[in-house]
Amino acid sequence: MNRVTISNLISGLCEIPDEEFVCETVYDYLSANPIDTDTIQKYMFWSDKFYTRNLIYKDERFEMMAICWERGQVSRVHNHAEQRCWMTVPIGRLKGQNFAVEAMDETTGFCKLRETDSFELAECLAAKVELEEPIHQILNLAEFDERAVSIHIYSKPFDTCVSYCRDTDTFKTVKLAYSSVDGELCSGIQL
Repeated sequence: MNRVTISNLISGLCEIPDEEFVCETVYDYLSANPIDTDTIQKYMFWSDKFYTRNLIYKDERFEMMAICWERGQVSRVHNHAEQRCWMTVPIGRLKGQNFAVEAMDETTGFCKLRETDSFELAECLAAKVELEEPIHQILNLAEFDERAVSIHIYSKPFDTCVSYCRDTDTFKTVKLAYSSVDGELCSGIQL
């Protein structure tokens, strides 16, 4: 299968009309256009302390980032602020775990989750986060024994999300930050 540059992938996404920028259309486009990994090298930053969020492209309709995962790193359980999300994993492999809300009390910050389906991503397979069940976690399991890079597309861009703690059955809104923008580390980021 031919691989596309990250620039060509972005150009193709920009050409999708607004009314067609929905789950299936973008998912199909991402599935049909695997990324040439040489073209994302400048967006790859690694940290032993945390996975890195590296902004590749952003406009008012969507943002794209490369997330770099060391062996064993996992995201918090989180949502995407009611925005659409697609991802592909051109390097390594990752597990996605979805969750459903069993009980929630917004006044006390209580939220009991249960695991639902899970999926594995590798070799540029595409995935999407369904708006009907948006709570999930991404894991680079230790047994995978390799680094991974995932490319995420969010529509529309957002800078906060809800993070869930399964140990305490609580949730809170958290501010999101980039590790790098357009291949340059953000100030204050130490890897």
